[in-house]
Amino acid sequence: MGQMSAAEQQLLRRLLKGDEEAFAALYQIRHGAICRFVLHMTGRMDLAEDVTQETFLALALYGRRYDASRGSVMAFLYGIARNLVLKRMDKERPEDTAKLLDEFAGDEDVLLDLTRRESVDEVRRAVLSLPPLYREAVVLCELGDASYEDAALALGCPVGTVRSRLNRARAMLAKKLAATSLAL
Repeated sequence: MGQMSAAEQQLLRRLLKGDEEAFAALYQIRHGAICRFVLHMTGRMDLAEDVTQETFLALALYGRRYDASRGSVMAFLYGIARNLVLKRMDKERPEDTAKLLDEFAGDEDVLLDLTRRESVDEVRRAVLSLPPLYREAVVLCELGDASYEDAALALGCPVGTVRSRLNRARAMLAKKLAATSLAL
């Protein structure tokens, strides 16, 4: 177990005893990773912010369900966020889920910035178009900071399944991005 994991477990124990400072510290350490995960899964910043808040609220309410022998606090948080995202995605219409985050162009080199934004948008659309099982693996392991072990715990599957989903997702992304490049 890593030093961060041990520190996070201690913060969780304090949080469960009602320590608001521990909650704030855990939130500060991990809210960015959870928000990015949800954003990459849904393509919507408003939803990412909502689900991130709900994830930490669920941690405060149900944190006693955390089992250190099964994985890190981060994997537990990813699992909570994943479940909340899946519930939200079931309720949302696909066209709403596919909305992309608006980005702002920089002042320095507008053409370069637009080109970069087009590439980022192209990759974001390709990731959003992946089936959820593959998208989750990519978002957790490639775009997020989850280890294969944490991703496996969050997704409720073996590490080998995470690796195979990543492999398949990479192939799908390469094919989608190659097709988009040919179309241009």
